[in-house]
Amino acid sequence: MNSDERDCELPQAETSPAGGYDRIQEESHIENTEASRMKRAAAKHLIERYYHQLTEGCGNDSCSNAWCSSSRGSHRLDNNAAAVKALELYKINAKLCDPHPSKKGTTMNHCVRDDFKDVNYLTEEKVYEILHMCGEKEDYSPLIRVIGRVFSSAEGLVQSFRRSKPPTKEELKSLQSKDEDKDEDEEEAAACSAAAMEEDSPGSSSRLDGAASGDNDVGKLGPDEVSVDIDAVRRVYQRLLSNDKIEAAFLNALVYLSPNVECDLTYHNVYSRDPNYLNLFVVVMENSNLHSPDYLEIALPQFCRAMSKLPLPALAKLARLWSHYSAEQIHRIMETFQQLITYKVVSNEFNSRNLVNDDDAVVAATKCLKIVYYANVMGGEVDTEHNEEEDDEPIPESSELTLQELLGEERRNKKGPRVDPLETELTIRTSDSRRPLIPFQEFVNEPLNEVLEMDKDYTFFKVETENKFSFMTCPFILNAVTKNLGLYYDNRIRMYSERRITVLYSLVQGQQLNPYLRLKVRRDHIIDDALVRLEMIAMENPADLKKQLYVEFEGEQGVDEGGVSKEFFQLVVEEIFNPDIGMFAYDERTKMFWFNPSSFENEGQFTLIGIVLGLAIYNNCILDVHFPMVVYRKLMGKKGTFRDLADSNPVLYQSLKELLEYEGSVEEDMMITFQISQTDLFGNPLMYNLRENGDQIPVTNENRKEFVAQYAEYMLNKSVEKQFKAFRRGFHMVTNESPLKYLFRPEEIELLICGSRNLDFQALEETTEYDGGYSRDSRIIKEFWETLHSFAEEQKRLFLQFTTGTDRAPVGGLGKLKMIIAKNGPDTDRLPTSHTCFNVLLLPEYDTKEKLRERLLKAILYAKGFGML
Repeated sequence: MNSDERDCELPQAETSPAGGYDRIQEESHIENTEASRMKRAAAKHLIERYYHQLTEGCGNDSCSNAWCSSSRGSHRLDNNAAAVKALELYKINAKLCDPHPSKKGTTMNHCVRDDFKDVNYLTEEKVYEILHMCGEKEDYSPLIRVIGRVFSSAEGLVQSFRRSKPPTKEELKSLQSKDEDKDEDEEEAAACSAAAMEEDSPGSSSRLDGAASGDNDVGKLGPDEVSVDIDAVRRVYQRLLSNDKIEAAFLNALVYLSPNVECDLTYHNVYSRDPNYLNLFVVVMENSNLHSPDYLEIALPQFCRAMSKLPLPALAKLARLWSHYSAEQIHRIMETFQQLITYKVVSNEFNSRNLVNDDDAVVAATKCLKIVYYANVMGGEVDTEHNEEEDDEPIPESSELTLQELLGEERRNKKGPRVDPLETELTIRTSDSRRPLIPFQEFVNEPLNEVLEMDKDYTFFKVETENKFSFMTCPFILNAVTKNLGLYYDNRIRMYSERRITVLYSLVQGQQLNPYLRLKVRRDHIIDDALVRLEMIAMENPADLKKQLYVEFEGEQGVDEGGVSKEFFQLVVEEIFNPDIGMFAYDERTKMFWFNPSSFENEGQFTLIGIVLGLAIYNNCILDVHFPMVVYRKLMGKKGTFRDLADSNPVLYQSLKELLEYEGSVEEDMMITFQISQTDLFGNPLMYNLRENGDQIPVTNENRKEFVAQYAEYMLNKSVEKQFKAFRRGFHMVTNESPLKYLFRPEEIELLICGSRNLDFQALEETTEYDGGYSRDSRIIKEFWETLHSFAEEQKRLFLQFTTGTDRAPVGGLGKLKMIIAKNGPDTDRLPTSHTCFNVLLLPEYDTKEKLRERLLKAILYAKGFGML
């Protein structure tokens, strides 16, 4: 008799008449409990059989059971769906298959699974071992369970796929030279500790943030390397992701993992205790299927929220790691986050009441995309050395500053423009990039730009609250049109603020002050009148430059609602860049202007030119200026280098390039020295030594790189240093408080100032509106567009100039220009007129197409001046 039977009989032997009723009740309760327990065990066993039947099948290829995965008509279920379905089948007592002879026995399956219960982290070798055994048994459920267990555990994933080879002494010395904060003793101690850990724990590797060994994609990553073997992770994913069931295990594990990771980073400061915590993000992001639809709904959004909680040093470390990836790998990671953003945008209806800024998934994915963006910058060609020196003298503060403080209107951004914290941590700027790994345009998300409420986003940008995210803090995801709108709001609000402050100031001072920046000029003396007035303002009170510009031409009746200012800038630019004045030199080959190093004008004149350029941006006016790109790079704080000569002086660039590539003896064949010559305004040669006694130092194969670098330095920087510093100073007088440098890259600054010369009049026709009785189907309107499309290119530009005040397209093209054609009476001999302030064309209803063409051409060819209609 066993012990259980003895336990059951003892109560019977001790039963007495007095306590018989209570004893019987107790025995009945025990029996009921035991029966209930046995029923639960049986139910659990049946549910498990249903679950395995749904996920693994019975092994019979000709099985006809619809609820068996071996059946041809069955549909694959993930683990969660299979568990729910198993419970349903149990409730309806559905059919259960008997194990097929070809299927390995249930006992064997349990044995295989039990063999890996102690696997809490993975190595490449362990994965292949389990994969091999599962392949032999034709049962991948053990591997699926191991993946589910390890990939759903932050601790397990952090320990997985560690590098097995500790760094060598040479690697440690290399690390020390790149990281002044770590000494060699600490690194050797870490390496020894890692080696000891490797002996105790097979498959694990150094905890030292060592370089990920591998192919050309990931090399030695310096002090910010990680301890995970990235190439091993890639090989494992490549082997496993081809199996649908195994892929589902990765998906389900990520859903379980992400909330726990987010909690760890938010509340437990886990990264500061263990920097290797970053490993799990590296491992998960190597999954090439993350951008697939299965992940976009739940798994990837949750993971992005967790990643966005990483502290700043961890984000920087991840960016440095990814910067060593290939362009294809960077593109894959970028595409993963972009897919999520696009999916969330198109699957929701965002508007002014339901802001995209409030969508956690979109915000988190954008923050993660920023890491990839900076990795893309650092991984490409970067120039962090050639930076322009800051102005020696700070821009004078306004005399209104004290009053502003008294009124609670302390000037915004007194310490300068905003700088991204991650940019500061990485000690890199977007303007340092000469060529990124993948084009910057790839990071722009057009669907997001279409639904973004820029007025609300700008408010969040200025307020800088923690609970409201602004996409202006991630300008790489915005197109030039959206960023230009943000800049427009910033400029307008600053204008209104200056106007309000001026009114309050006038009340305190007891005198009438002008809330606008008023310029009254004569057409035939526009430079004298405008520049003298601007010079006085710049000297007396530079803050007035941030008021709204109001231009009045003497003797004309035009009211400046924007159109008069446009013509003012056009006339000023025409005069300033006139070669006869000599401030700028014109290159016939490139059709561009460059600062004249021999100009007779003083620095103040160049300062005023910079002010004009800044005012054009500030007042949303497009200028017809033709500078090489290096000018905009220099305005953003970068010096010109040899490669900038390619567009500013292509002939010189080609000559110097041939010098660098010359295979013969440079000294004997070319006989050049470190002395160069230039010509002044009158064609006289001017000699300049690039080095001391340069005329006596020959250029050789050994020093030709130095010669080329110093030649470019002289041509682009030293020769025009005084002129450009004055020019930049004037530009910053207007834009120093603007988010211009924060939002725009140099090529976008050029587009902002100059507009686009690509004119798509078809797009203009599609966006034009009509008023006064005209419609798209009106006869005169159809004839008007037929006439305009038949014009030559120059005539089209004249029409654009006549209607809008400039012959350039705004940022985004002519499709962004809101032109209105309004009826201006019946047939008449009067010419068409326009309101350039509002882009309105007043067009009489001419009787014939020929008359329309003749009147329109005469209007655009001889239009000049403003009057009141």
